[in-house]
Amino acid sequence: MKRLPIIGLMLAAGVAEAQEIPFSVSRTGWDPEQYGNHRVVIRVSTADDVARATIPWRRRDEHPEAKLVLVVDARSGQRVLNVRRGIISRELGEIDFQPTSGPGRYYLYYLPFTSGGRSNYPNVTYLPPDTTANPAWLGALVGRQSIPAATVEAIEAVDSLNSFFPMEVIATEAETDSVRRAHQGQAFVLFPEDRLYPIRMTKDLPARWVNRPAQDTLHGTADRGEFFAFQLGLYALQDQDSVTVRFTALRSTDGAVIPVARLTSLNTGGIDWDGRPMTRRVSVPAGTVQALWCGIDVPVDARPGTYRGRAVVQSRGGSSGTVQLTLVVRPMVAPRGGANQPWKQTRLKWLNSTVAQRNTVIPPYRPLVLRGDTVELLGRRLVLAANGLPRAIGTFFTEEMTGYAARPKQVLARPVEFVVDGAEPGKAGGVRITERTPGTVRWEATTTAPSWSLRVSGRLEFDGYLSYRIALRARTGLSLRDIRMVIPFAPGAAKYMMGLGRTGGRRPESFDWQWDVAAKNQDGAWLGDVNAGLFYSLRADNYVRPLNTNFYLQKPLNLPTSWGNGGQGGISIRERPGVVEVSNFSGPRQVNAGDSLFFDFVGLITPFHPIDTDFQWGHRFFHRYAPIDTVVERGANVVNIHHATAINPYINYPFLAHQAMRAYIDSAHARGLSVKIYNTIRELSNRSWELFPLRSLGHEVFTPGKGGGYAWLQEHLGDDYIAAWFVPELKDAAIVNSGMSRWHNYYIEGINWLVDEVGIDGLYLDDVAFDRVTMKRLKRVLTKDGHPGIIDLHSANQYNRNDGFINSAVLYLEHFPYLNRLWFGEYFDYEKNSPDFFLTEVSGIPFGLMGEMLEGGGNPWRGMLYGMTSRMPWSENADPGPLWQLWDRFGMKGTRMIGHWVGANPVRTDRADVPVTVYRKPGRALLALASWADSAVSVRLRIDWKGLGIDSSRATITAPAVRNFQPERTFRPGEPIPVAPGKGWLLVVR
Repeated sequence: MKRLPIIGLMLAAGVAEAQEIPFSVSRTGWDPEQYGNHRVVIRVSTADDVARATIPWRRRDEHPEAKLVLVVDARSGQRVLNVRRGIISRELGEIDFQPTSGPGRYYLYYLPFTSGGRSNYPNVTYLPPDTTANPAWLGALVGRQSIPAATVEAIEAVDSLNSFFPMEVIATEAETDSVRRAHQGQAFVLFPEDRLYPIRMTKDLPARWVNRPAQDTLHGTADRGEFFAFQLGLYALQDQDSVTVRFTALRSTDGAVIPVARLTSLNTGGIDWDGRPMTRRVSVPAGTVQALWCGIDVPVDARPGTYRGRAVVQSRGGSSGTVQLTLVVRPMVAPRGGANQPWKQTRLKWLNSTVAQRNTVIPPYRPLVLRGDTVELLGRRLVLAANGLPRAIGTFFTEEMTGYAARPKQVLARPVEFVVDGAEPGKAGGVRITERTPGTVRWEATTTAPSWSLRVSGRLEFDGYLSYRIALRARTGLSLRDIRMVIPFAPGAAKYMMGLGRTGGRRPESFDWQWDVAAKNQDGAWLGDVNAGLFYSLRADNYVRPLNTNFYLQKPLNLPTSWGNGGQGGISIRERPGVVEVSNFSGPRQVNAGDSLFFDFVGLITPFHPIDTDFQWGHRFFHRYAPIDTVVERGANVVNIHHATAINPYINYPFLAHQAMRAYIDSAHARGLSVKIYNTIRELSNRSWELFPLRSLGHEVFTPGKGGGYAWLQEHLGDDYIAAWFVPELKDAAIVNSGMSRWHNYYIEGINWLVDEVGIDGLYLDDVAFDRVTMKRLKRVLTKDGHPGIIDLHSANQYNRNDGFINSAVLYLEHFPYLNRLWFGEYFDYEKNSPDFFLTEVSGIPFGLMGEMLEGGGNPWRGMLYGMTSRMPWSENADPGPLWQLWDRFGMKGTRMIGHWVGANPVRTDRADVPVTVYRKPGRALLALASWADSAVSVRLRIDWKGLGIDSSRATITAPAVRNFQPERTFRPGEPIPVAPGKGWLLVVR
């Protein structure tokens, strides 16, 4: 392996003679599970029973004295047991050992560890010192005046990824103190640093800085159009608060200018994930280092030449420092801003991207139509009351979810009410439209009373997303019994319920729930029928998106001050004649004059669009990286490339093998296949080029945590992170993202780059952590210029303690408008749940989607009631290939799906626990029936032959042979059909 440059490292004065130690990467490597990732190569030249190695290792880890060192004889490979520890500090280590093979080479491993926990969630523990030396050998050293010195030849890392050189090799305390003395009286010291050497440490100065002359200049070279990144290392001699970076324009000697607007300080501000400008407060405690990442966005039309300007760093109190900037602009143009060279940190520009941010309408949705107080959108209608809240919500989807009805189905029985209980009634002033675009309609309304006022700001988007900010302001002191919002559902649009601690299924007649954000990721619910419903979530001004997927308890919801009211708030559901009242109450409270409370909520009017059944029959997913011929032979036509594969090796960072990925995709396209890749931003690989610049942003991108996890994370990040997924074979160790941040901007730009440069056809999403704003942007870049933009979402069942007992469908419902398929998922129980659970929580049908099954391959008989199979080749015991073949023989494309939930379904059985779904074509139908009976039963089909469109006198009923599903068989009309428990039939009626 490539040997790293030598750095001159002087030992602490008076300890040993100075020597230069090369930091290098091992050419041959070793087993890190046995020895750790770091070692010292020692040469013994004298034939003695003891040798002393004095090692200037300059370690960044804390408390090295509490960690084991292992000495190994290079010749025999055996551990040297006779070892005596001397001085062990972060700066150096002094080790006496017995050269068991005499003069020669020995290895000292200084961070050996043991791994515990799960293979994909390891927790490394560093081994403590042990005592293995023979007492007689130790006794012989007592009183000895001199011990022969061994030569330290190199300090090695097992590979380049694990190397500490050069930015994690610490300065000694003496060297650091010399910096303090040299800058006595200053508030801070600036160390300009090259983009190729990201600043990694915050608690230590790197030796690289103290072993070179002080600099107040930074020189760089960039191409036209390139985003030239650089960093200013701020070492605080005193506490620094509100650090800012200002720039001057860059000017060349011939008068050309790069304007100051093209220079940016990423740590102090930028464009947030939602497209709004943001500023960040940067504080640096005394004795610590802060990397300030900056960039020069060189114009494409910049005149080649040498440009000069300044960066001025200032903190509150007036302390400042100036760095002179010199940039040589070359004549060549950098493609895509230099994004094809990410090791230069060119992609940091993506953090402030606004690509696809404009709320343009995404097909199949249509532009919003506003008529008076009514807003029309695809398949739905919202009517506003004078107070700005919904007066009526109607949907036009048919019960079959494949088209539209002439008359709307009402979601509400009457207008939504907002009640200030304990004060006089208010008077609504009417709705005022504040924005009217194809993608968004906004409005405001004010309700006033002598002692209070209510300002309602609402927004509806083209996909059915509702957003409300409800500000209640007390004009006088108020003593209130309650503040509540009542959503009066029409019973026909509240048949099912999901959320608030209930799994998907029939809504109970009465239900009560209270806030428990510490343990439960619950703040709303969906009530609806297949073709009409409303999801809503209660929020306030302190809302922050929580973590999900095993990490909810480490960053839970904030209790909304308004709705939660210190735990007194909650939700009650009561069914009354003609209405299902959902009361969102906050309980009694005192409100002081002049105080405001924000009773915000968001909503989703469901379904989002009709079901595209032909997409389900025609797109067959192969969820594994495999040769294209294999995929074709198995009958699939869409390949999902997971991470931890040859062309997509590292989690959520699919850029490092993009040439191989492009070659694979090109070959797939040549055979008529589509290729999608795994990429989500729930967590980020330690292989990402931008990891340390992102760490410099504090907790903007990465969430705080206790650290731990795999060795690389502990050795190079230290602390303050949450360890996430780990792939042992690739040493791919990820940490958890914070939630909403500018990393979403990077993500969208990265997908945009992959569409253009690699040709991906879509994404496989696996329990995402971003919101619907990012999802809309994602769909826009994936579908631009005619690209297919196929997105499927997988979720493991989130209804568990670590995820806060939330339903996966509730958690991701805001993303559903832009998905093509669901895959729900690990830990979903397809055997012990009802048909209503399948329908509401797994199938996606009430929202305009269809899905697949995962856990144990699913239940193929029950799955076919909802058009679902398992996914190839995820479960060889539930291979969907035979079912796909039946689909082709029958001709599923163009069928009319009439689910068992449809009131006008022409086929039923004589048992309610054996439902039937019909797939009808002219002259024939495929019947899917499956049993939820506790034991084997016989059923008879009850067929409305006219409704089925088949002549009963000539009808035949056959069960085609389907491997691992059913034998071939023929049934006479009216003949009993035996059904085993948990199984069923696919019957062709002609």
